[in-house]
Amino acid sequence: MFKYNRTTLTKLETILKQHDYTVRYERGNFKSGYCIVENKNVAVINKFFDVEARINILIEILGTFEVDTEKLDENSQEMYQTISNMDSTKSIRQEG
Repeated sequence: MFKYNRTTLTKLETILKQHDYTVRYERGNFKSGYCIVENKNVAVINKFFDVEARINILIEILGTFEVDTEKLDENSQEMYQTISNMDSTKSIRQEG
């Protein structure tokens, strides 16, 4: 488990950056709170979201592509493992 704070947000942003994504916080009408510009690997997130919502959005974005753990440094690998374990637990609860 992790805490919903700026440190966690920074760690998630780092995982995306290590996969050549740029994370930007902008104003706009996002139905899901974010949009991804595929050709440029840019994730644009609603800048009015609080830290918890931003973290949840970044976790959702990480679920949309294959994360290569070889590209991650040690801290990012630990964070990604935490998210992966949390996500698989969530899936098991939904199935059961």
